[in-house]
Amino acid sequence: MTPKFFRKVLSNGMTVILEKRDLPVVSVTFAVRAGGINEDLSEKGISHFIEHMLYKGTAKRNTKQIAGEIEKRGGELNGFTSEEITAYYCKMPSKHLGVALEVLSDMVKNPLFDETELEKERQVIFEEIKMRKDIPSVYVFDKMQDFLYTGTMEISVTGTVETMSSIGREQMLKKFEETYTPNNLILCVVGDADFDKLVDFAEKTFGNEKGKVPTQKFGLKNEVKTEKRKGIDQANSVFAYHIPLGGDKKSYAAKILGILMAGGMSSRLFEEIREKRNLAYSVKGDSQITENFAYSFIYVGCAKENVEKVKKLILEEYKKVSDSLNEEELNHIKTQLIGNHHISQEDSQSQMVSLLAHEIDGDAKKFYEFEKNISEVKLKDVKALAKKVVKGDYSFFALLPA
Repeated sequence: MTPKFFRKVLSNGMTVILEKRDLPVVSVTFAVRAGGINEDLSEKGISHFIEHMLYKGTAKRNTKQIAGEIEKRGGELNGFTSEEITAYYCKMPSKHLGVALEVLSDMVKNPLFDETELEKERQVIFEEIKMRKDIPSVYVFDKMQDFLYTGTMEISVTGTVETMSSIGREQMLKKFEETYTPNNLILCVVGDADFDKLVDFAEKTFGNEKGKVPTQKFGLKNEVKTEKRKGIDQANSVFAYHIPLGGDKKSYAAKILGILMAGGMSSRLFEEIREKRNLAYSVKGDSQITENFAYSFIYVGCAKENVEKVKKLILEEYKKVSDSLNEEELNHIKTQLIGNHHISQEDSQSQMVSLLAHEIDGDAKKFYEFEKNISEVKLKDVKALAKKVVKGDYSFFALLPA
């Protein structure tokens, strides 16, 4: 079934996107085309800090009122910061779409950045940083960028205690004013809505201010590291590798390789590591693929004496794929990926995030080309990427019990 998809770039540069659905539920987001990748090392985490502050009050609404206007109507309110985007969203009954638009647009246009609230929220972020460090399976993913990249990509979007201690109100306000301008904003809606009314709302609500999102340099690297910690019983490890940029062919081949290796209970590594040898409970993988950077990873939690054995098994399996992957298995994985893609669209919120990601990479409409692009991937492309890993183009990090 062809989706009812609409997209328009307004005269002020703002992008409005709608995937219309008949169910009486709507997911709405206002997002800015900026995140961790746009931050200097000295300010790493400022986009995430701004995200927190936009929930802390406007001239019209305090923190409780912002949440209350959404939640008392049955809605859910949240937000996220990634390397390339910062988003503020809600999911609620579609009859309250007007409330969602009003509250979210007020947040992205009129935050107070109250000094008292800012200092309180700084403490909240300190606790978030501690929490992420204290959970080994989260910590190793945060460390992943440190052993894959140089420059601004080395540090997680949450920032560090040092950067979060140094950022003040004036610096934050300057960053907000430069970044949260109509030409950098996206309004994305999935659900029962009228596209013309969305466009009309955006045109009446936002002006013509122009801002520029800075670009920051970063480089690629590969490292093998271990770290020891007292108080944990299990080793947590991440095996990761860069995916070459330069077109959909490589990106979709990487998606296929990722699912083949660690995409569920039928994947090669789940079978080899858990089912055959009982070395781990959790074996999982995924890919992060954008226009600016791309990598795949595999996470395994196991006993510390088995870390090297697991790493060896991973490399052996990539070697097998590079040598002997056949068309039959490739087609099975394509079917799995296409099926996963269709299932992911069931939830309007998940679909909204997917459309945003594709919009950041150029055009949200490309989301609907997924099945075609997966179907066109050649066996040689998947095998070539696996061979690249076997030749040593990978990183590995393990957090070991002390």
